[in-house]
Amino acid sequence: MSAAAPPIQSAIDSSRRDILGLTALAGAAIGIGAVAWPFIDSMNPSKDTLAAGVPIDVDLSKIQEGQQIIVMWRGTPIFLMRRSKAALARLQDPVQLARLRDANSQVHQQPSYAMNWHRSVKEEFAVLVAICTHLGCVPSLVSKPDPAEPIENWPGGYFCHCHGSKYDLAGRVFQAVPAPYNLPVPPYHFVADETVRIGENPPNVDFELGSVVQI
Repeated sequence: MSAAAPPIQSAIDSSRRDILGLTALAGAAIGIGAVAWPFIDSMNPSKDTLAAGVPIDVDLSKIQEGQQIIVMWRGTPIFLMRRSKAALARLQDPVQLARLRDANSQVHQQPSYAMNWHRSVKEEFAVLVAICTHLGCVPSLVSKPDPAEPIENWPGGYFCHCHGSKYDLAGRVFQAVPAPYNLPVPPYHFVADETVRIGENPPNVDFELGSVVQI
């Protein structure tokens, strides 16, 4: 039978394990922070504003065609995208429209002012709740579909990697995927040509995000 380690040696070994453990945790935290920062940094409203749940103003002027940012409103991620003319043309393509579950936005997933073919106030700008209507995951923007992804004959849009649901760039869901409804559109309006206020309707319109069929 081997002799037990002296108390001093045991303390040294224990301290060494603690240091190695803390080092590993610190490295993991740094790695997570490096990945998460671009997402967190895009959520520009102050913490006080987010906590209050009040409307937020977002400057869209620096978003280039095909680019998107994500902001938080009332703890909910919101997609803000500037769509190109080519992308807008695809939203009206009869071949693609025939593949959508709710092409005309008949299900109450948006305010009346977004119940159109582009599901927005301005054709150029998409404003969508970034939550898949299947199980609440956050979809990814896919401009050029990866051949390795199981999204046959899909021109791009929003893809939920959790269970394979896909949407077009107006947030309209395709058929034969798990998600049952289009992505919701939050209440919003433009307070300047390229400044959107999320959480506030245009004058004389009453719409609450909580009234949609499913978030």
